[in-house]
Amino acid sequence: MKKHSSHWGVFTAEWRDKQLRVQPHGSDPDPSPILDNFTTGLRHRARITAPMVRKGWLERGPGPDSRRGQDEFVEVPWPEVLDRLASELQRVQREHGLNAIFGGSYGWSSAGRFHHAQSQVHRFLNTTLGGYVRSVNSYSAGAAEVLLPHLLGGIEQVARRNVTWEQVAEHSEVVLAFGGMALKNSQVASGGVSRHVERESMRRAAARGCRFVSISPLRSDLPDEAHFDWLAPVPGTDTALMLAMVQVIVSRGLHDTDFIARCCDGWPAFEDYLMGRTDGTPKTPAWAAPLCGLPAAQIEALALSLPGKRVLVVMSHSMQRSEHGEQPIWMGLVLAAALGQIGLEGGGYNYALGTLSHYGRRNNLVAPAALSQGDNGIQDFIPVARITDMLLHPGEAFDYNGKRHTYPHIRLAYWIGGNPFHHHQDLNRLARGLRQLDTFVVHESAWTATARFADIVLPATLTLEREDLGGTPTDPLLVAMHRIAEPHGLARDDYDIFCDLAQRLGRLEAFSEGRNAHEWVVELYERTRRAWQDKGVELPDFPTFWTGGEFPLPQAADDGGVLRAFRNDPMGKPLLTPSGKVQISSPRIASFGYADCPGHPTWLPPVDVPTPAYPLYLVANQPVGRLHSQLDFGAYSQSLKRHGREVCTLHPRAAAARGIADGDVVRLFNDRGACLAAVRLCETMREDVVQLPTGAWFDPMDDGQGRMMCVHGNPNVLTRDVGTSSLGQGCTGQLTVVQVERFEGVLPPIRAYDPP
Repeated sequence: MKKHSSHWGVFTAEWRDKQLRVQPHGSDPDPSPILDNFTTGLRHRARITAPMVRKGWLERGPGPDSRRGQDEFVEVPWPEVLDRLASELQRVQREHGLNAIFGGSYGWSSAGRFHHAQSQVHRFLNTTLGGYVRSVNSYSAGAAEVLLPHLLGGIEQVARRNVTWEQVAEHSEVVLAFGGMALKNSQVASGGVSRHVERESMRRAAARGCRFVSISPLRSDLPDEAHFDWLAPVPGTDTALMLAMVQVIVSRGLHDTDFIARCCDGWPAFEDYLMGRTDGTPKTPAWAAPLCGLPAAQIEALALSLPGKRVLVVMSHSMQRSEHGEQPIWMGLVLAAALGQIGLEGGGYNYALGTLSHYGRRNNLVAPAALSQGDNGIQDFIPVARITDMLLHPGEAFDYNGKRHTYPHIRLAYWIGGNPFHHHQDLNRLARGLRQLDTFVVHESAWTATARFADIVLPATLTLEREDLGGTPTDPLLVAMHRIAEPHGLARDDYDIFCDLAQRLGRLEAFSEGRNAHEWVVELYERTRRAWQDKGVELPDFPTFWTGGEFPLPQAADDGGVLRAFRNDPMGKPLLTPSGKVQISSPRIASFGYADCPGHPTWLPPVDVPTPAYPLYLVANQPVGRLHSQLDFGAYSQSLKRHGREVCTLHPRAAAARGIADGDVVRLFNDRGACLAAVRLCETMREDVVQLPTGAWFDPMDDGQGRMMCVHGNPNVLTRDVGTSSLGQGCTGQLTVVQVERFEGVLPPIRAYDPP
């Protein structure tokens, strides 16, 4: 058995008798079952076995093509396909410039430090061509990543160096979890995790007497070990709920005026809005009750239960993945500030605790070395969730974080290690956008929808077919990621592909620095080893480490980070905000003049709300059985499907009103598209909600009404492709509205995993 690591856990594995055996790390108290996806993934029929080029691109050359995504592919030998690709990169650079090349490659892919997909493609484009148009921020936290630096500090400080699970277990008295803290989310950590501690930490806290409150339309968003209270407001109304809670606290004189005076800026302007002095509407529980669908007395009781307690306000990613997503993130911070909790052990404000497993951990004294991406000579960029806008509207202006930018005209997109047909919204619109490209290049291990839309498809190895160095800034284990199996078919490492391309472009030395992949793994380990030596910690030499498979790392003190330091000394340790304090109101944001993101947290009624035609909220959240869409064909992911399709969850009364029974296949639809899914009935959810997780591979067919229907159950055919606001331009894929009906007729086959 050899050691390896993934985003969902460290493990050992061996490939024997054409069967992969996987064993979680022995020290992991709650290992992720996603590991089982590896067992059937290595040699699945969906794997890409050879370089492929779209027939239309071969015959007619580069250019927009309506057949992209529906065309046939032709196998082309490695030397020829790399010659063609190198020539096309040179053509686009020569005729249109580097700002016509997009190197998005948004995706998680391998957990290793060297074979990190984004680092590889960005390094290639920077060192061989001189740059590319990039994307910024993430689909998970696009609004928060822009907002939080204005208010409190960078997202790393607020999420990774703040309240830990140790503090929750030992000190928290009340945890308000807006959006919950679902264990399906925290089984995953960017770069890997050796110990999943979330379940046990919540159990310990609850046993000590900590009260957990989950505010979510789904009761399943917090584990039973938390013994929690559940509030289920109308989706998207959390800002109104928190405004009413703070109004109760302030009107009773229970807010922490000393903390507000010492540590906050902009309170008077916000309080004028809160109490109705500016708009004539006090934000009372009676005002919020009809918006939230909760009794005013329940809102008031929750608010009055908080003062005098050690309260932690947690905001999940889902809170800001919807219309006006900046507002609940900001309002949660104000709630924590009004209670005077920011910076206390087990108290305050923690963005995204429980959303990913690398949050709520101590930090290592030294972060492991990573591959340099080089210098990008192109300044143009887009917020990551605005890719279709860029492709469909080149030359048009867009707002972002106080500035006006212009969408570049992209002729070639280079994508590795990701699947925009999972991440992005309104997939029919995305398909139209991708058809505008001259050339779409994809490195992929399997025939995802993204690969099917490519012009040039280069088969890439899976993580188990590579060797790498596993480690993160917050996990106390450095892992030797051994190769478990040989590459499938003619698949190659991304790095080796880029080396051959760089050689054709005359830039091999600049890209590779004279090292092969193994030598780079050794180099990154030695850089990490030297950094630890500077801290007085001796790591073994590489051969000893590689043979042993892992090495434990000491971690820094659980000191609460910059927020604790600021609370203890606001003048000596100011925050990196304009005032050096917590921004309750932000004159800087106010100066941008955005109607959809004013200068303090505000209730902004959403546009995308239920109608008679589409009366249900769709919650498109993260899946249980996989990370995003990775290894959707794997054993564990497949075990959770019904009739081969993704499963949506519906309240029994909503189902009965539509003549739907448990296990039926239904059609979810709205003006943007439709999809099929199997139904599971569940009483512990709002009656006006249907839940369908993301990640089922896009499998489209015409629904007979002029719209594309995903027969496999991908909810992003239904979600809206609009930004959260002019400030963050984040993804709004968490919520939309739909209708659901029982599917009648012959079920179409699932073709998502069949090679084209």
